[in-house]
Amino acid sequence: MKIASLVVHVKPEHIDALSASLRDIPGVGVHGANVEQGRVIVTVEDGEGYRMEESILAVNGAPHVMAVTLAYEYTDEGLTGELEPPEPIPGLPPKVADGAGGAQD
Repeated sequence: MKIASLVVHVKPEHIDALSASLRDIPGVGVHGANVEQGRVIVTVEDGEGYRMEESILAVNGAPHVMAVTLAYEYTDEGLTGELEPPEPIPGLPPKVADGAGGAQD
């Protein structure tokens, strides 16, 4: 499953027209708008026959859209339930054992 939340910037006088056109894009849900600031809040989910990324591009290219900001993205693809330890960053000292060398010491 993939899901993203977007803030779509639009001139206030075009919010209703934009909201209607966004609802025609697969996987897009319109959840609210701030008319004074010209912002529309939408979610985009992937689904059968389309990808979330394609729907985000369609939102970006919709009539009256001035800008799109990605506020949140989630995917559970590739999750195994096992976390791999991160690779050490060259030039940084090795991690100090828990409880030693902290800010309170």
